[in-house]
Amino acid sequence: LQNVRIDPSSISFQMWKEIPVPFYLSVHFFEVLNPKQVLRGQKPVLSQRGPYVYREYRVKTNITFHDNDTVSYLEYRHLFFQPDLSNGTEDEYIVVPNIMLMGAAVMVEKLPDFVKLLLSGALASLKQQAFMNRTVGEIMWGYEDPLIDAINMIIPGLLPFKGKFGLFMDFNNSNSGLFTVNTGMNNISQVHMVDSWNGLKKVNYWRSSQCNMINGTAGEMWPPFMSPTSLQFYSPDACRSLTLVYEQAGQFQGVPTFRFVAPKTLFANGTDYPPNEGFCPCLQSGIQNVSTCRFNAPMFISHPHFYNADPSLVNAVEGLHPTKEQHGLFLDVHPMTGIPMNCSIKLQLNLYIKHVSGIIQTGQIKPVVLPLLWFAESGSIEGSVLKQFYTNLVLLPSVLEYLQYILLGLSVPLIVSAALLMARRK
Repeated sequence: LQNVRIDPSSISFQMWKEIPVPFYLSVHFFEVLNPKQVLRGQKPVLSQRGPYVYREYRVKTNITFHDNDTVSYLEYRHLFFQPDLSNGTEDEYIVVPNIMLMGAAVMVEKLPDFVKLLLSGALASLKQQAFMNRTVGEIMWGYEDPLIDAINMIIPGLLPFKGKFGLFMDFNNSNSGLFTVNTGMNNISQVHMVDSWNGLKKVNYWRSSQCNMINGTAGEMWPPFMSPTSLQFYSPDACRSLTLVYEQAGQFQGVPTFRFVAPKTLFANGTDYPPNEGFCPCLQSGIQNVSTCRFNAPMFISHPHFYNADPSLVNAVEGLHPTKEQHGLFLDVHPMTGIPMNCSIKLQLNLYIKHVSGIIQTGQIKPVVLPLLWFAESGSIEGSVLKQFYTNLVLLPSVLEYLQYILLGLSVPLIVSAALLMARRK
């Protein structure tokens, strides 16, 4: 119990402070093979590109212990491209939707016609098209786009940034917010449980108090002595708490584990799963509208390839082949300590695109939730850390257990002999 608390003297503290095992971010892009046909109302044909793999380092800073048995910290992520693990380079070009253009078009759909006319004129003067051909590095880390300044001038406040745009701009060399979690010093069952995030006890993105709750841990460790039921963690990337359910017991490199996976209801809509009504307005089951926490852009998250989603989403495009093995997420956790041994958390980012009256650049695009990319954050304990883990938490307990039975076996004849000796003396 002492060694799983968040305490500088505990064995697990250094592991908690700076993850000592290799962690990787693998990104797969969806290239649109028929952009001209999509503009004429045909079904998008997609080709998966990648993976583009990055070594991820996570380090906690500003670690501050408080009197109420909590500790706050900022965790920074640093990503480094791994050419030897990737299927391609960051210099490769990929045809994808013009995210700024298509997103802005849907965002202004209900505004007055003169606003859409101004936007359409600005798009034409800047020679902006519905699809763009850019490098992986540009899409990931950002590119200069005069369209951003044009939109900010026509519709002030629509975009929260200036000059440059990239899907992972805020992911690298940045933190995921100020977490305050329980140390477990007085109550071990609460260790790692989130007390607040950015000073909030709940978020305000969603339409119900249940959906706005910050539940579980920060997603790195859990309280010890886990039961085979479920686990929860708050994900700033998903803007919500996620609940995974127990699937089966197993082993990782000889260490016993519980495997937790996503239930089919995780991204279900409010019709199929009423508790998720607070995440609406919803479309089909299997995708979650995250526009309220993504600057009102028409963005949705899901499992990769719309795994566990309504089949109509897969059928609306060509090139998706969802399978549990490739696209299901999982966490293998050592139940005695609550420490993950092996994990792969996967999410897909999607953009809702459609023809918007008054924006000529949207052509005759039919409404569709178009996959942009999916990514997996994966890691497993290995090397000297695994050896130490196995020795302390598997081998030594087993030896002590056998020793207990040996001593018990030896004690029986000693007790009998002592009893017989006492009987003879009487």
